[in-house]
Amino acid sequence: MAASRTKSRPATTAGHPRPDMTEAIGPRASSARPDAFVIDDEPGICKFITLTLEGLGLSAESFQTAQAAAAAIERSRPEIVFLDVALGQTDAIDVIRSLSAKGYGGVVQLMSGHKSALLDDVHRVGVSHGLNMCPPLQKPFRRDAIERAVSRLTLYDRPAIAVSFSAPLSPGLDTALANGWLELWYQPKIDLRSGVLAGIEGLVRYCHPTRGVHAVDSLLAEASPATRIALTEHFVVVALRDRSDLDMAGLPLPVSLNASFDALANVDLADLIRRNWPHSQSKPRLVLEVGEHEVIGDLNLAHEIATQLRIYDITLAISNFGAGFSSLERLSELPFSEVKLHPSFAAGCATDARNAGICRAAIELAHRFDAVAVADGITDGADLRALKDMGCDLGQGPLLGQPMPLSRLEALVRERTERREGWLPTSNGRTHAKAH
Repeated sequence: MAASRTKSRPATTAGHPRPDMTEAIGPRASSARPDAFVIDDEPGICKFITLTLEGLGLSAESFQTAQAAAAAIERSRPEIVFLDVALGQTDAIDVIRSLSAKGYGGVVQLMSGHKSALLDDVHRVGVSHGLNMCPPLQKPFRRDAIERAVSRLTLYDRPAIAVSFSAPLSPGLDTALANGWLELWYQPKIDLRSGVLAGIEGLVRYCHPTRGVHAVDSLLAEASPATRIALTEHFVVVALRDRSDLDMAGLPLPVSLNASFDALANVDLADLIRRNWPHSQSKPRLVLEVGEHEVIGDLNLAHEIATQLRIYDITLAISNFGAGFSSLERLSELPFSEVKLHPSFAAGCATDARNAGICRAAIELAHRFDAVAVADGITDGADLRALKDMGCDLGQGPLLGQPMPLSRLEALVRERTERREGWLPTSNGRTHAKAH
């Protein structure tokens, strides 16, 4: 995910040997700057990537240590850096610190044979330093993976996401956003009939470099209107860029995102989309989830906003469905694509007659409006089966998949596709064997 530019941190150089430029092992560019740096302590990997890049018409230089690459950055600014995690006596964190300190604005493509969890953590460090980090590559990889990384250059050639706002943000959130600690993690949305992955929802996570990962529901609930507007605008841009990455990875999934109705009413989202979505790509296919209680107060404005967004293949979903159930018939005036059941009603619907009745009525009402019914917060197999029997279309929740970084989701999809596994748990806890 592309991150907002933040103030650079000083590189840590104490104890490292003096940079030795004799370690550059790739083709040298004497007069023109190279298009790419390849930083890996394995000469074979450097040669493989360099030859592939040259076949794509790009020049490249290769380095085996962080010091050699850091010295080269002083005289040359490549468009993309291919960076291995482990570099003998140095590592990717040293390179990330150096790139950040030098204000590097190109693309960083991590790669490693280590487990994906470590790759994700190194990726997060790069994001916290304000670098444009591509989803990591797991070794071994093929030439087409390098080609996909290079194709992202046009995506990251746009201005970085702005983090300056007209009004101060709520305490805590402004610091987190400015430092790149707020990320979108994605939770799978599963088709309850077929068991295939039907979409993903972006959920904000506070990813502190030393305090770990936390949800921000309490902070968002107490946030000022100005903060909610700023965060909605910021994460719409992040979701657009992540959605583009999914396209490039061959996973054109719809992406859902919680949005403030204040933001929909006060931000020119159409212009935001036009400025941040590559014209060469397919339509964004975003779903913006808005609380039922928010839109019911001004249905005319909600209709106008929803109609304009549909021009860009972006639709509205009604979230927390059921809290204001007595007024839901009025929502027939609004063109929305999804109705998401409030988690408190989905929970226990297999045994609680009241919850089951509300779920069934909401699902029927959604279908009457030609919308998709989504159950949120599914934690129990019995509730899952009951919702499926009621005709609920999509489901999400801990039972079906926890929120995770985009790179981890992409890896999980590839693994399940290779094993031909579906996403619905069986009685023994395993997933149905279905292709995606």
